[in-house]
Amino acid sequence: MANQFDERTTTQGFDPATSASVPRAKRDEGLRKYMLGVYNYMASGILLTGIVSLLAAQAGFVGLLYDPATGAPTMLAWAMMFGPFALVMWLQFRIFKMSVQTARATYWIYAALVGASISTIFMTFTPVSIAQTFFTTAIAFGGLSFWGYTTKKDLSGWGTFLIMGIWGLFAAMLLNVLVFKSATADLAMSAIGLLIFAAFTAYKTQEVKSIYFQVRGNAEMMAKTTIYGALHLYMAFINMFLFLLRFMGSRE
Repeated sequence: MANQFDERTTTQGFDPATSASVPRAKRDEGLRKYMLGVYNYMASGILLTGIVSLLAAQAGFVGLLYDPATGAPTMLAWAMMFGPFALVMWLQFRIFKMSVQTARATYWIYAALVGASISTIFMTFTPVSIAQTFFTTAIAFGGLSFWGYTTKKDLSGWGTFLIMGIWGLFAAMLLNVLVFKSATADLAMSAIGLLIFAAFTAYKTQEVKSIYFQVRGNAEMMAKTTIYGALHLYMAFINMFLFLLRFMGSRE
């Protein structure tokens, strides 16, 4: 699911202003260690999602998501669609009020639920095209995140527009699924979504970097913001992958 996150209500007072103005940021060993922790959490979440998704597909979980007679989504399918959404909303609004252990556990549960919910890709696309799309996404994500980390440009002004774009995009996608069922509109929205989450990757990387300078020295807040940053970069990666798969994926 996309990032349902409003910077104005959930950053707990963090100023998302660019960290480019912080002297010697690149030489700060603490910053490098902090960002490495964020990326490690993100990568671990993606790995967990991939493992759960593959196991769910092999176990026939996909067959429980659709009625064999009509092909309509079952109640389980709707639960898998909105369950991760509800959980990530709760995590984002509560992460700074819960313990580090609870935040960490919720993050892993969310990654596992996303894995189960996207297991249908293994029934729709060939394994080779899924792997190719994954590596393409990884390269693109790495480049965008690196640019967000190193640029001197202040990206903080992108936040409001990106959040509005994400909410509007997924409202339109839901409407298309339920009402219009247009393949052309689906492809158009996938292209827009890919661009939005590409920009979101750079924006969020810069914000995570900026947050470090506000919480360093506070072990508990650093642990929570590491999970906070990993969560949003994870969602950016997953959404980029799913949107790109619609263009690169070869269907079974």
